[in-house]
Amino acid sequence: MPTLVPSTVSARRRTAGAVALLIAAAAATVTPATASESGARATHGTKPTVVLVHGAFADASGWNEVAERLQHQGYDVVAPANPLRGLSNDSTYTASVLKSIAGPIILVGHSYGGAVISSAAAGNPNVKALVYIAAFMPDKGESPAELSTKFPGSDLGTALRPVPYTDNTGSGIDVYIQNDKFHSVFAADLPEEQTRVMAVEQRPITAAGFAEKAQVAAWKTIPSWFLVARQDKAIAPDLERFEAKRAGSRTVEINSSHVAMMSHPGAVTRLIDEAAEATC
Repeated sequence: MPTLVPSTVSARRRTAGAVALLIAAAAATVTPATASESGARATHGTKPTVVLVHGAFADASGWNEVAERLQHQGYDVVAPANPLRGLSNDSTYTASVLKSIAGPIILVGHSYGGAVISSAAAGNPNVKALVYIAAFMPDKGESPAELSTKFPGSDLGTALRPVPYTDNTGSGIDVYIQNDKFHSVFAADLPEEQTRVMAVEQRPITAAGFAEKAQVAAWKTIPSWFLVARQDKAIAPDLERFEAKRAGSRTVEINSSHVAMMSHPGAVTRLIDEAAEATC
């Protein structure tokens, strides 16, 4: 190892000190909707910010093609990582993301993400529309697990693989989709080569969190749009229709698997744009 001369050591110490000061300064100034952020977003244009919330067994990359289309149309887009640790936890986290955004918001949820947005939007006047993509849409006192048994047509229950976990907060059971069933249950209209990769990279949800009951239902006071996926094997299409009708959602149906935002990004983007045009 080369010997460091005093001037080199001194320079490295000064650099390390400067980096530490920058990190400390950044941490001290990060607050929800800072003045600079608000100014930048408020002057961007009249279009709302679209927030895309993914569901279980997935991550934000599932929104890639939708996000690209929305950006091309001039929308600001935020696609946060859904923690998938329970409805209360996940909706609280998502609500904090929403509070960092100045101006009107179109909030979009896929699958379990629909349950998250139904709670996260409550009490936030900036959320102008809720858009559900093949999603759970629970009423107060309902859980995604409970809703999933309401109608036949879902193969998800028999495709799950439980895995015990332990972390710094305790222990529990995570649930995954069995790799050999991922294509047929979750994404049958995507290439199998693609879904093989998705299966091994899937993010699990806690079993307890999936069974957690909603405390609020923001769709009762915020206009909603719903895309029903007719070929969905993860959430029964009849459940999707029931939820949309109950909420009075503007509804479209397409021949899609559960991951409509990946296999039919154009249709999903059009529905989001329709919600934005109608409410902002």
